[in-house]
Amino acid sequence: MDAKINDGSLQYSHKPVSNNLAGPGNGVVSTIQTASVSPMSVVNPSQSTLAEPRLNVIGCCNELNAGYAADGYARSRGVGACVVTFTVGGLSVLNAIAGAYSENLPLICILGGPNTNDYGTNRILHHTIGLPDFTQEFRCFQTVTCFQAVVNHLEDGHELIDTAISTSLKESKPVYISISCNLPAIPHPTFSREPVPFSLSPRLSNQMGLEAAVEAAAEFFNKAVKPVLVGGPKLRVAKASDAFVELSDACGYPLAVMPSGKGLVPEDHPHFIGTYWGAVSTAFCAEIVESADAYLFAGPIFNDYSSVGYSLLLKQEKSIIVQPDRVVIGNGPSFGCVLMKDFLKALSKRLKHNTKAYDNYHRIYVPVGQPLKSEAKEALRVNVLFKHIQNMLSSETAVIAETGDSWFNCQKLKLPRGCGYEFQMQYGSIGWSVGATLGYAQAVPNKRVIACIGDGSFQMTAQDVSTMLRCGQKTIIFLINNGGYTIEVEIHDGPYNVIKNWNYTGLIDAIHNGEGNCWTAKVRCEEELIEAIEEALGGKKDCLCFIEVIVHKDDTSKELLEWGSRVSSANSRPPNPQ
Repeated sequence: MDAKINDGSLQYSHKPVSNNLAGPGNGVVSTIQTASVSPMSVVNPSQSTLAEPRLNVIGCCNELNAGYAADGYARSRGVGACVVTFTVGGLSVLNAIAGAYSENLPLICILGGPNTNDYGTNRILHHTIGLPDFTQEFRCFQTVTCFQAVVNHLEDGHELIDTAISTSLKESKPVYISISCNLPAIPHPTFSREPVPFSLSPRLSNQMGLEAAVEAAAEFFNKAVKPVLVGGPKLRVAKASDAFVELSDACGYPLAVMPSGKGLVPEDHPHFIGTYWGAVSTAFCAEIVESADAYLFAGPIFNDYSSVGYSLLLKQEKSIIVQPDRVVIGNGPSFGCVLMKDFLKALSKRLKHNTKAYDNYHRIYVPVGQPLKSEAKEALRVNVLFKHIQNMLSSETAVIAETGDSWFNCQKLKLPRGCGYEFQMQYGSIGWSVGATLGYAQAVPNKRVIACIGDGSFQMTAQDVSTMLRCGQKTIIFLINNGGYTIEVEIHDGPYNVIKNWNYTGLIDAIHNGEGNCWTAKVRCEEELIEAIEEALGGKKDCLCFIEVIVHKDDTSKELLEWGSRVSSANSRPPNPQ
């Protein structure tokens, strides 16, 4: 790849990589390391090709997991990349790319395309469905990427690749780059120098629109009695988390997050009141938000899951919705070309200090109780497990929560400042967390990643624990074995939610096979859990630690029970008469 992008994800490795992008191997994730190179230094033309010899290539067990790993890497470093082969690999990674699109993650998906000599012919190629049509993959990617580049001529490779990467960064979405398999190793004059650094034009607010939006919002809030602030997932893409906290500091309003915004706002903030998730909110949070006479939502996504089956008690006329480039006040007006970061910073200078809603929260708040004390050797309960996971968290850890009851249990964790937190709520792809844990841990080697994964989810993508071991990662995986797809049971039960039980620790021991640092434990009671955690944090702190936690199949959080029944009710609504 020709583009040089100066961000924290660039790491140099001096290992050569294969030039055969269309080879039979499975998906890979690529990282680059920065080195001091003169911006216009001359490169030996005999070595100047499309292939980047300094890429550190991490081979995954399959393409889907490679896409998930690039997703996890992008969440930490700002951009990720994966490389797969034509069609058979492309359609396999497609689900992960769709998930990254839904979560607004810049992700460069590179595919090894057909030989240049095959374009324009009537030939049938392998890895296709048997038709002389090379566009099937391209057409599939059009709906889940913001730009598609097909490089089958070296002459336009430079421009197409730079445009694709810059578009991904500007739009914060995945892009598709197909490169003919016979091109990467061929030198070309356009690659004979280090490229001129690619410059991204900054996005700017319309100044008049910004001033009008701030004026209207200030009037809206300054006449309110009990206003509140709620942060959503698009704080990330807007790069507005700091501005959001600055606004809270200035105005004194209570500060909450939507579930998919967890981790984007510091939870040690003095006015933080928890997660607003309708009926399954943090205790006393929903009461404060829904009883407010004005609320600002920064970067929200309201879907059937985040709205708990469309049951939020919110009114549009009381709301200000701030999207990354638009502000909507009540039922109108709407102000376009106004960047969230600019709006929040400007608004913070115009609001009167008002702590009435937070004071009310402080009056009614009752601290969350501790789980019932376990009897000696009593079967382990999930709430006891998460009490101990809470005690493991610090600024040197990060939490990855898999789709399922881990959504709800991890949501209740109180994150210390600097503790990372990620889950995929909009797309909700079961199995996402294994690959995402791999990618995220590779991006933050200074943090210990703690992944909470259900047994059903783990069966989807278990293979890439192998890649974690090859990369020397020190992740702690809690495999919560309750005998099936529990979240699906609470939405709509049936025999399809029951799965074959595995010997999960035995599986990981087999994958380990004596190569790399790995330690496993199977726990059934609190005493065994405490012992396992002490070992993982002590003698096995430099190992990948896999702790299988055996719990009862009906041991779920109360939040999942409530949420599942409401989502099930929304799913089962009869058709409206036409």
